[in-house]
Amino acid sequence: MGARTKARKRALDVLFEADQRGSDPAVLLADRLVEPGTEASLPQYSVDLVEGVLAHQERIDELLETYSHGWTIARMASVDRALLRLGTWEILYNDDVPDAVAIDEAVDLSKALSTDESPDFVNGILGRIHDLKPTLLG
Repeated sequence: MGARTKARKRALDVLFEADQRGSDPAVLLADRLVEPGTEASLPQYSVDLVEGVLAHQERIDELLETYSHGWTIARMASVDRALLRLGTWEILYNDDVPDAVAIDEAVDLSKALSTDESPDFVNGILGRIHDLKPTLLG
């Protein structure tokens, strides 16, 4: 597993845990930076991912609800919601990662960590956001 893949997984862990606990992801991120628990310290890219999602979460969630056709953010599985937020941030706001890589990584994590239907769901929404990217950033 590559360094960025591991960093995505760790960022997913932070967003998922905060969601499950009903806590502030920024506070949890700060806690994990001070006390990483049983794992190694958080990679900088994990921090960048979580901070990026939090900085743009309102817009990201608006887009996810718009393009998920009938699925509200609250109705999505927690893992899928976190993966979609991470993938959307990478597609729209991180020029260092090719969009296809961001989508593939999110789909791969959904295969490993979520339901059988999740990879198609994640791929479909992130693919749509990628296709509409030029109009979404304007």
